[in-house]
Amino acid sequence: MLAEPLALTPLERRVAEAIAPALTDLGYDLVRVAVLGRARPTVQIMADHADGSLISVADCETISHAVGAVLDVDDPIPGAWTLEVSSAGIDRPLMRRRDWNRFAGHLARAESALPIDGRKRFSGTVLGADDTHARMRLDDGTEVAIPLGDLRRAKLMLTDALIAATATDTTTN
Repeated sequence: MLAEPLALTPLERRVAEAIAPALTDLGYDLVRVAVLGRARPTVQIMADHADGSLISVADCETISHAVGAVLDVDDPIPGAWTLEVSSAGIDRPLMRRRDWNRFAGHLARAESALPIDGRKRFSGTVLGADDTHARMRLDDGTEVAIPLGDLRRAKLMLTDALIAATATDTTTN
């Protein structure tokens, strides 16, 4: 079972629950899973090292072999499918509580599945997250708490400050 209240479709949740233990055993963390398309769906996996550092092409290959084997056995997707594995990158999605806390102070955009005070889209500074809500200070100075379970998508905005912070993270890991 996943520890984070990610907003996933039932199929994405089943895929995430199937592959998360294998990723953990290999020293990786699942950042995001998405299943796109119908006729021949693409399973997109984003991962990081458990210590938060970015993954390499060789890591993607290792993850691809492990995840592919798990999905072949578990078989959550009927018929043919394609697997894509990647690093979350610098302007990464913010789907886990720890990502919101790690990148507090950086700019992001987020979208909620349900309206909050009449709106679903938000842009501003990441303030962090607790067990249930991600928080942002919006461009107008107000603050919003988005339920993690309603978070459709959230992504860091590429800024000089984020690039500098990420460069520091990768040199210390």
